[in-house]
Amino acid sequence: MTTLLAPRTLPAANTRGLEQALDYLARVIQWRIEATFHRNGTAPPPMPHPSNAWLEGDTPLAQFIRQQELDNFAQIALFIALAPHLQPDFFDRTITAQLPQAGDYPQIGGWRGKSHRGFLPTGETVLFILAGDDFGDRLRLQQLLGSDSRLARDRILYLDLPAEGEPLMSGKLAIAPDYIDLFTQGQFSQPQFSTRFPARHITTEMDWDDLVLNAQTLQQIRDLEAWIAHSPTLLHEWGMKKTLKLGYRALFYGPPGTGKTLTASLLGKYTGKEVYLVDLSMVVSKYIGETETNLSNLFARAEGRDWILFFDEADALFGKRTNVRDAHDKYANQEVSYLLQRVENYDGLVILASNFKSNIDEAFVRRFQSIIHFPMPSLKERSQLWGQGFPKQVELDETVDLQTLSTQYELTGADITNVVQYCCLKALQRGGKAVIQQNDITQAIKREFSKVGKIV
Repeated sequence: MTTLLAPRTLPAANTRGLEQALDYLARVIQWRIEATFHRNGTAPPPMPHPSNAWLEGDTPLAQFIRQQELDNFAQIALFIALAPHLQPDFFDRTITAQLPQAGDYPQIGGWRGKSHRGFLPTGETVLFILAGDDFGDRLRLQQLLGSDSRLARDRILYLDLPAEGEPLMSGKLAIAPDYIDLFTQGQFSQPQFSTRFPARHITTEMDWDDLVLNAQTLQQIRDLEAWIAHSPTLLHEWGMKKTLKLGYRALFYGPPGTGKTLTASLLGKYTGKEVYLVDLSMVVSKYIGETETNLSNLFARAEGRDWILFFDEADALFGKRTNVRDAHDKYANQEVSYLLQRVENYDGLVILASNFKSNIDEAFVRRFQSIIHFPMPSLKERSQLWGQGFPKQVELDETVDLQTLSTQYELTGADITNVVQYCCLKALQRGGKAVIQQNDITQAIKREFSKVGKIV
């Protein structure tokens, strides 16, 4: 039987705060329509005074407004974007209450979605509600939604670009899905893996003790962990934000299977950060401009979330620029330049992983704060990996000599894990007492070597 999870119960204050915000927005819209369409030559009354009741308590909406220091106009713009996600018929109901006769009102703006049949706001809707036909106020309030505004820059509240040649304010008003979840559910939700967010959330059940590396590499990883833990103090409390960039860039390089992905997962686990493995197959496109668009979507969603972005096999995206021989080379180099800019401006940790340091464009290498080498395990490290690889439920046959295996075969940690898995499955297939045979190990090692064209 499938057990359904009980829905998350939200505090009553959260629901009440959202209702109060929409009630105030409805009053402002009714006031604006009355002042615009039913004035009859009289001076319009002042805009309804906000009670700011939605700022009471520590609801996500109240905390966000206080942290962002939003004035009344910015708060109303936020409510306009949020309203259709709370009440699908909010605008239709509010507008038709004042304008019952059907008609085309271009000054109100708005659009209809493909699936959603209700009124959806545009930039023009925001200007109409906040400024009406006051030309000066309209120009001034466009800054709320301009690309230089903090909310737009962080892709929290912004305008989608309209069709070419159409007025900028006819663009659709959008609010980041994360913030819809925050205001309505009380927390950010994990983004769904898609072309708009081509990265998968990765975790690990392993611990630092399971990561077998040489002392120098481990120390560099600890230094990186220290930056993750203490960067807020360094940047904000100690005032070094003026001289240091907000983010951090690290390069992990070395053969496959030496612990690069595991290290990224452990850094996230022990610092409380979400780690996302970027799927380069969904990022890189043969069509001009699409790679930049995919990356823009990725970084826009990650901005301000303090996530760790992990680019495995990064050579495909961050490789060396080539001499320009044709248009393809020109655009490929433009992609690298765009990447350099986005990685530098990201306010979290970006980790690039590559088999060889020399494969990464020098422009990136110069900007890494950490360059960490993950070499093939030494004899001592292989002995440790073999020693801790087998579960306690199995027994090693007397012919198995782990020290000899460590000496004879140069395997990575991932290789040894694969060998252990193969041998454990063989033991289970035989039934009875779970004993690992030497022949099982030999066959498994041959399988691992054959993957890379080696012969035992």
